[in-house]
Amino acid sequence: MGGFFGVASEIDCITDVFFGTDYHSHLGTRRGGMAAYSTEKGFQRALHSIENSPFRTKFEEDVATMTGKLCIGCISDTDPQPIMMRSKNGRFAVVSVGIIQNANELIDELLENGSPSFETMSSGNINSGDLIMTLISQKGDIVEGIRYAQERVVGTMNMMILTEDGIICARDKNGRLPIIIGKRDDGYCCSMESFAFQKLGYYTHKELKAGEIVKLTCKSCETLSPGNDADLHICSFMWTYYGYPNAVYEGVTVETMRTRNGEIMAQNDIDNGCLPDVDYVCGVPDSGTPHAIGYANRSGIPFARPFIKYTPTWPRSFMPTNQSLRNQVAKMKLIPVHELIEGKRLLFVDDSIVRGTQMRETVEFLYENGAKEVHMRSACPPIMYGCKYLNFSRSTSEMELIARQVIDALEGPEGLKYLAEYSDSHTERGKKLRDEICRRLKLTSLEFQSFAGTVKAIGRPECELCSYCWTGNEDSEPAFTSQLCEE
Repeated sequence: MGGFFGVASEIDCITDVFFGTDYHSHLGTRRGGMAAYSTEKGFQRALHSIENSPFRTKFEEDVATMTGKLCIGCISDTDPQPIMMRSKNGRFAVVSVGIIQNANELIDELLENGSPSFETMSSGNINSGDLIMTLISQKGDIVEGIRYAQERVVGTMNMMILTEDGIICARDKNGRLPIIIGKRDDGYCCSMESFAFQKLGYYTHKELKAGEIVKLTCKSCETLSPGNDADLHICSFMWTYYGYPNAVYEGVTVETMRTRNGEIMAQNDIDNGCLPDVDYVCGVPDSGTPHAIGYANRSGIPFARPFIKYTPTWPRSFMPTNQSLRNQVAKMKLIPVHELIEGKRLLFVDDSIVRGTQMRETVEFLYENGAKEVHMRSACPPIMYGCKYLNFSRSTSEMELIARQVIDALEGPEGLKYLAEYSDSHTERGKKLRDEICRRLKLTSLEFQSFAGTVKAIGRPECELCSYCWTGNEDSEPAFTSQLCEE
């Protein structure tokens, strides 16, 4: 996915942006970048690969040479960013987070209508920042251009634009990703993670509404376009998986949501008479841990950590992009605590089940170390669709998703008519899905959090949440529940 951080200050702010951007490293694994502006040096930029080492180590030398009271930085899972551009509206550096599904269509249209060319990357693709700024340049000023780009892009687009006199921040038209503005005595910052600026002495000034555009200077945070929370469909996975534990989105803290989510799952098992008789409740680290703590608290079953993830050399923030190597690294990271595994019945909670590959290896690892039973609870519903807005699942085909594989094996294309039933554990189809995944992953039992349970754990109205990966729902109409968005 990715994340960004920017500062407009009365004093040099390069160090602030260095640390603030580094605090977004959990959101991306491929590239990092910084751009700054000063009257003495003009625009400056640094780009590095972070696939095999973290952002912090790659940019330490750049921080010593860059200067400026205006600076932006980003972690990117896609294109090298920031990019530098010059147009009729001036010179800029731009960063964006999201995905443009109709990029090829927009590029063809722009070329046909007079855009002379686009620079291609080694992959042959056009840098998304180049495409966004070309769209913006079709209009007379930046604000009108951003609105136009937001209207034309199919997908998700959060952005920051560094100019010579400030930083323009624009939240995606549907607010699928957050943008929070922080304030300090000497300036303002823009961040996708609220905690990223707290250690730097900023406090939360405001959270942008869906589609809102603001301009930051050292003296002000000026609203250029007000946005509309009626269009809000923030990604539910920000709480379930992506977000850092102490991040806050729309007033809901990630750690709090995850703990509450685990409590709801445990209560569901109690109410349905299927609370397993196990020795320990455990979390698949890291994001599964607070879900498991909530489950343990509500069920009364002790919480334990039967294996520890070794992170000094392989933290998640720079996992390799090659899937086979990712699987190998995931296996190498798990170090067992034998006395908590051998002969024990264990219930694990994981944030999600996507392909099932790593989970299968984790379960095998537990049995190899003497586990008697391995039960699994997924902290979200079965994933039925590859994400079209953030590409969180990295799936190139929906048939890579284990739930879709099972449904196809059970009913073929006919099964697509009954995805809602397969998500529901109370239906015959739902029971067959869980039984087959249990068989494939060698689990003793399996249950998923319901969509209604996920909404309850988040604590925001359903119509404000993007649930496409679970429901295929692309708008604010309720999906698998009858909950309506309250005024």
